[in-house]
This record gives sequence, structure tokens and C-alpha cells, in this order.
Amino acid sequence: MTDDKPYILVGTNPETIRTLVCEINGNTLPETYVTDGALVHVERVSGSARAASTDADSALPVAAATLTAPRLAGLLAEHTYTYRNQLVKKVWTEEEYTPPPGVLAAVLSRREWPGVRPLRGIVGAPVLREDGTLLQAPGYDRKTGLYLAAKVPMELVPDKPTAEQVAESRGFILDRFLRDFPWVADADRANALALMFTPILRRFARGLTPFGLFTATMPGSGKTILTAATGLVYGQSVLPWTDSEEELRKVITSVFAKQVGAVVFDNIVEGTAIRSAILAQLLTAPTWTDRRLGSSATLEFANDRAWMATGNNLSVGGDMPSRTVLVRLDPKTPKPEERTGFAIPDLSLWILDPANQRTLLWHLLVLVMDWCAAGAPKATGHVMRQFTPWAQTVGGLLAHHGVTGFLGNAEDVHGEDVDDAEWTAFLTKWATMPDLDEWVTTAALRESAKRDLPVDGHRPPDPWDGAFILNEQGRLPDIRNLAARLRGQVGRWHGDYVLRKATDSHDKGARWHVERKA
Repeated sequence: MTDDKPYILVGTNPETIRTLVCEINGNTLPETYVTDGALVHVERVSGSARAASTDADSALPVAAATLTAPRLAGLLAEHTYTYRNQLVKKVWTEEEYTPPPGVLAAVLSRREWPGVRPLRGIVGAPVLREDGTLLQAPGYDRKTGLYLAAKVPMELVPDKPTAEQVAESRGFILDRFLRDFPWVADADRANALALMFTPILRRFARGLTPFGLFTATMPGSGKTILTAATGLVYGQSVLPWTDSEEELRKVITSVFAKQVGAVVFDNIVEGTAIRSAILAQLLTAPTWTDRRLGSSATLEFANDRAWMATGNNLSVGGDMPSRTVLVRLDPKTPKPEERTGFAIPDLSLWILDPANQRTLLWHLLVLVMDWCAAGAPKATGHVMRQFTPWAQTVGGLLAHHGVTGFLGNAEDVHGEDVDDAEWTAFLTKWATMPDLDEWVTTAALRESAKRDLPVDGHRPPDPWDGAFILNEQGRLPDIRNLAARLRGQVGRWHGDYVLRKATDSHDKGARWHVERKA
């Protein structure tokens, strides 16, 4: 028997259930919390290797595991002296006891735990609370329900940094760490810094955060180092990109089971156009809901990650442009890896050292707290649809420290919208074709794109000059597919043109017309 452990006397199965519920609600078991009605236990994870490269997974040192009957039995044995009185040969004796699995399962089946502290997430580095104070004490934080599992333990950041500390931090971030990246424009540097600040500020901003797209003209430009600046200190999961929407959904659901602050689709095949409807949906939803693989059970997660991608000459399409912050790099040399004279030599190795991660994080946090000490002014001019709270918060921080150009390349994001370019060309050509100047059926529209068979080996010219919209296989769509694609663009402007739809009163069929902006 161990005297320093709490004693729990159990009896019959019903008595044991009532007793254990009472003990758990009294927080007898350490590091036990409740998330969405389910008990979880936060524990350190053994054997997790430190990231060996900037494009490697970087897990947090602790994880929250949902309590099961075996886990509960283990916690009772480790942290309590659970016992029962047993009558042996007419003598009552005390024996340590593990309740049967059915009893433990009955305890865990409850959804209401009024005495247990709620766990709303695990973070790998300090974050700014909604009240403007910095969560930086390791462990559970009652104000936010967050658990800080520091990947790089560091000294406390002052609420009001000195002018010398602020100048040192600004100089380190802007003139050392970010100095040698081959930015295309000031906007790219400002956007990269904004995304580095995002895990610190997202809860203070109380809003959704956009997709960070890091693209370069050449390999070796440093885009993965920029994502690692966030991921290595807040925890990152590096994933392969897939064009399959169903596979992407599974990947997203699986990564939510990991305790990380950043998710990076790294080294996407060059020239890829990211146009995923699933990803677009994720970015504009505060929670992610999906079925558990191989089960009918529904899983729901708070969408509290930073989502980023890296690759060469990437573009976006569909609904992604309005959800994307663009960071472009162009070294203007055929061998970027041979550049010299860097403020921080071998930056890809430098960032892997926990001591250097601590330095980088310290300077970022000093800049944040200096901004808070000044009243955390926001930039009212930045409007970014669902992400306006984020844009105005981060924009205010950057402006406070004299960083210009934030979101200044927003039009370039839309310029990279391959879908918009295709539809603009299609509608523009349609508007010039005399046979299609009135309301037309889907069948008539498709017929206009058919070309006659070759005569004497010569194929007649394409009346659409290659602008007709094609299916995913690059072929002329059938009538049903064409109608579906047209319906998805009704009322959506592309350049100076917009598609309109009407329903014929006799045959109830769809009629289409292109309208030009007045």
C-alpha cells in the first residue's frame, strides 16, 4: 500500500460506478480532462524523434488520448490505491482491486462531467489569449482550456518589452532571419511574416485563418524553411498532396487526430493547380466533421491548425483564390543552392536546432507583446471575406512594426486562378459568336463546339479557337456534364462577363446567355 496515493474504496458494481464517477469529477486522476463529453488524459509521448529536416513531421511532446477501460484501469493503478474489502474465512481483509472492464466502460459512457476541466486544445508554444495576455506557463490554462506543451521551453516574455528588446527582435526577424529569401515583392515578405505570427494570434483574432501558399520559380529557394519556422515550434504534420477529393478528406481527418499546430502539403508537383472544394470548405469552417474510417461514428474537430502548401510554380483555382495568402520566391539564378553571403548560413540546418527555434520564437513573441502594450491596434483597411478579423489583426501588428506590403499581392492570387482564366476565355469567346447571342440550350451550345471531319487531310478551324470549356479529361463534355458545369458558374463574373440562366416555360429546359458588364 502507498500512503501518498488517494484511497478509493469500491464495492459492488453499482457502488463502484458511482464511486469512480465521483472521484473523476473530483479530479482525483491527474491530467484528466473532458473534450466534447469524452474523458481524455494528457500524457508525454516516448520515443518521438526530433525533426531531422524542415520537411519532416514535428510532433508535440504530449498527446491527449481518449480514456478507454484499459486506460482507466492503468490510471487507477498508477495514481490511486483502489481497493475493496473482502471476506476471507470470516475475516474482512483489504485488497487492491481493479474494477472489471464492464464497470469501467459504464463509467466512461457518461457525457456529463461537471467537475472535470475542459480541454480545448494542445499548443506547442505560447499563444495570445482573447484578452490580450500571453499564455506561456506550461501545462493547463484555465482561462482558455488550452494545454501548453512547449516544444522549446523558454524564459518568460515580458508583458511590456523594453525599447531595446523590441529593436533587437525587429532587427533579428527582418534583417537576419528573413533578409536573404528571394522575395518577388514586399508583399511576399509581409505575408510570410503574417503566417509566422498566425499560430500566436489566431485565438486573439477570434476568426478563421487563410491558406498559406508558398511557391517559387526554382527548387532550393527556401519555401520549406518558411513553413518550418511555424511548424517546428508549434508542431507540424507534413503531408503529400492528392488530387482525389475523397483521399484528401481522409488525409484531413487523419491529421486532426495529431497534436500539431501546422499542416503542410510539401513539395507539391510543380505546376499543380490547387482547386480542391474539400480544402476550400475546410478553410471556411470553424470545425471539421467526418465519419471515422470504417465506422458510422461521426468525428468533430476544432479547425485550429495553420494550413500551408509549398511547391514550384503552383496556382490556385475554384474557390481557393479568395481563401489564399500568396508568398512568392524567385532567386533569379539557375542554382539557388549556390548562393552565399547569408545573414544566417545554412538556414535549413540552423532552424532544426531547438536553441535557434527558441531564439526565433522569442523575437516573434516580443514583437507581439510590444504591439499588445500599444493597445493591439488593428488595420481597418484589410478586408478578406471570411478572414477579415485575421487580416486586420495581423495587418495591425505588421503596420505597428513598420512592415509594409501585407496582402499587396492579392490580385496576383486571383491572377493565378486557372479556373477563372479558363472561364473568362470561354465567356469572352461566347459573347463574340453571332449564333449564340440569344438564349441557347445546352445542346445547341455543345453543338457549336463540334468540328467537321477532316477533308483531304485538313481539319477545319475550331470556331472556339480552343476556348470551349472542357471536362476533367481535357475533352468536350457531354450535355449533362456541360450543364452541370454551367450551373456552377451562374451569376459568377469572369472578367467583364457573367453567365445567366433561365428556364423555358414550355419544355422546362435550361437556357443560357452571356451578359457583358455595362
